[in-house]
Amino acid sequence: MFEILSEKLAKVFRLLGAKGRLTEKDIDEGLRQVRLALLEADVNFKVVKDFIARVRERSLGAEVQQSLTPGQQIVKIVNEELIAILGGEPSRLATSSQPPSVVMLVGLQGSGKTTTAAKLANHLKHSGQRPLLVAADNRRPAAIEQLVTLGGQLEVPVYHESASVPSEEVCAHALAEARSLAASWVIVDTAGRLHIDEAMMAELARVKQVLRPGEILLVVDAMTGQDAVRSAEEFHSRVGLTGLILTKMDGDARGGAALSIRWVSGVPIKFIGTGEKLDALEPFYPDRLASRILGMGDILTFIERAEATLDAQQAKALQKKVQTATFDLEDFLSQLRAIKKMGPLAQLMEMLPGVSQLASRLPEGTEEKQLKKVEAIILSMTPEERRNPSIIGGSRRRRIARGSGTSASDINRLLNQFHQMRKLMKLGAKGKLPRNLAGLFG
Repeated sequence: MFEILSEKLAKVFRLLGAKGRLTEKDIDEGLRQVRLALLEADVNFKVVKDFIARVRERSLGAEVQQSLTPGQQIVKIVNEELIAILGGEPSRLATSSQPPSVVMLVGLQGSGKTTTAAKLANHLKHSGQRPLLVAADNRRPAAIEQLVTLGGQLEVPVYHESASVPSEEVCAHALAEARSLAASWVIVDTAGRLHIDEAMMAELARVKQVLRPGEILLVVDAMTGQDAVRSAEEFHSRVGLTGLILTKMDGDARGGAALSIRWVSGVPIKFIGTGEKLDALEPFYPDRLASRILGMGDILTFIERAEATLDAQQAKALQKKVQTATFDLEDFLSQLRAIKKMGPLAQLMEMLPGVSQLASRLPEGTEEKQLKKVEAIILSMTPEERRNPSIIGGSRRRRIARGSGTSASDINRLLNQFHQMRKLMKLGAKGKLPRNLAGLFG
């Protein structure tokens, strides 16, 4: 996500940071490069113009001119202005004073609306809520079947009727069902089209009248760029949106839609989809996304994912092993498996300060293949070898290589990495971890 923009901005800031004092000419040249980077990232030109004007005004002010580190001050200003464009404060779902709270999902066909409905239900369920999914897309019987299947996977109830029943009737019956089930949230998957038309808008208006939703969220595909922005404007003017969900953010290397859509439409982004799995939906935090764009990582989201994935008792036991230097390859394997549950490695690297710039350099799929190879090597070892890797000599290496379909050099590389990792963990437990971890990945 944002690889192209992040790399170009990092280059500009390195050049500005190399100068002890910045002249107006230096600032203008740096901002010219920032403008080009934003336009190449498919950011709306009006957003770029306004953004650059605000950054320039502040950059020529006293906070930069009188600073001992003017380059860092400009990065700070750019960060703050990015946060402002993205909405400033995070926007939460509005809850109804009289349950159930209703979320009506709208959007064009192909935006990922049905899957997003299931992801949102999963998010609410893990927050201690009781969601009910409603299949109100009677234009596509396959969408009804898909939602029923996804609900079954999540163990979330799905209300559905025959595709011949009008959507507004399905919704009226669904509200009655939600009350009988004591559901706290109702998530309605409405019908979409390949393009915006009068028939779709009329149907959405009827559904809205029946549901009286607290939230009308537009699901848009971030990879469609400025088309996503235009869709948001159109839907907002016709049905009155309360928020946006951007899907396929993990596949959008440019990021123009995310940086434009809030400013142009005036509607807050509430969630972003970061993958295909049903847990790949994150609440949207403007400050965290701005930090990722500037290559400064997003450690808070990383910690939240880790806490959601790792068992508290396991984490405590692991900490004790690290402190007593008894961390072994069994523990290493369990941590690898936990990391795989947290999401793609390149995505996790984007969240780590000092490491985020390396994520884009990994060939696609390389990290997952490497994790599988490491897992195969460790599983080919005996329990004794995993607990005490120092006993692995030449003959054992050859046997492990045959069993895992790898080479002796792969075994050597893994053991060296494991020993380095154990040393780092011991340092970390003593509060002596090196400031910049990027060198470990070179």
